[in-house]
Amino acid sequence: MQAAVLRKPGGLDRIETTALEPRSPQAGEVCVRIAASSLNFHDYAVANGSIAVPDGRVLMSDGAGEVVEAGAEVSEFAVGDQVVSTFFPNWQDGAITPAKRQGTPGDSGEGMAAEYVTAPVTAFTRTPTGYSAQQAATLPCAALTAWRALMVEARIKPGDTVLTMGTGGVSIFALQFARAAGARVIATSSSNAKLERLRALGADATINYVENPDWGKAVKELADGRGVDAVVEIGGPGTLAQSIAACRMGGHISLIGVLTGLAGKVPTAAFFYSNLNMTGITVGSRAQQQDMVRAIEASGIEPVIDRCFALDELAQAFRYQESGQHFGKIGITI
Repeated sequence: MQAAVLRKPGGLDRIETTALEPRSPQAGEVCVRIAASSLNFHDYAVANGSIAVPDGRVLMSDGAGEVVEAGAEVSEFAVGDQVVSTFFPNWQDGAITPAKRQGTPGDSGEGMAAEYVTAPVTAFTRTPTGYSAQQAATLPCAALTAWRALMVEARIKPGDTVLTMGTGGVSIFALQFARAAGARVIATSSSNAKLERLRALGADATINYVENPDWGKAVKELADGRGVDAVVEIGGPGTLAQSIAACRMGGHISLIGVLTGLAGKVPTAAFFYSNLNMTGITVGSRAQQQDMVRAIEASGIEPVIDRCFALDELAQAFRYQESGQHFGKIGITI
């Protein structure tokens, strides 16, 4: 089979497509013919060498395809079933622990950028009914992160107001989940053209953060002067102060990304004065993914996919991701 692997010491020029031998499933395992994957910032951090992995690691955390062989004692899936991977195959349910964080595909475990992947049944969930493999492959990291941020941690409800940032996969899924839940959405971007597309997807109000540097205050005014109920915070230290300013008293911030850096100043007085809550989010559990799949089927949400690349164009796909031109997810066809 063909697989995309990373050679030491990492870097996009060190990605190569090579032939590997698929493994037959043991008891409790399934072999899945992977048809699609999708790019996440985490995958980019592995590929560019920021996250160290063993030489020859098969890349990519997300994958979707069809079960082609099932090992003994497998009852949840059968040959022909459409399945999608989980980001944390060892986090089935409950609270996160260090042990449950282990085994992420394309990082501490072998990835999904291969024609066949053999893994325990618990490393997959079923695909939403009617979804293509390419659509399903956008879900394990980006969609589940947005789902947990809003539905599990912030517990949004109809009538709430949610703030999203930018036009990457997590932010667009957050917009879609929030709208499906009956919440209002205020979205930011540095591109007026992308803001127009966000409004077409259902954003109730948009702000260009370059044209309005004090955008936190502007968001609060748009939220009836009260502030937003929940923030999907992907920027990190460079945007956190504005997110705090945008929140209502008692609001919730889901800290997801570090696009502006790994550390920085936090306006602690403003944070505790407003009695805010903040949760660090690293994707979610298998049980949460199963809940999300059912919600997607009930709501009819469809992923926004910017464009797709072939498996042997993975480095080119990452360079496109680097450019920031994309709107939504970038797919890989396998």
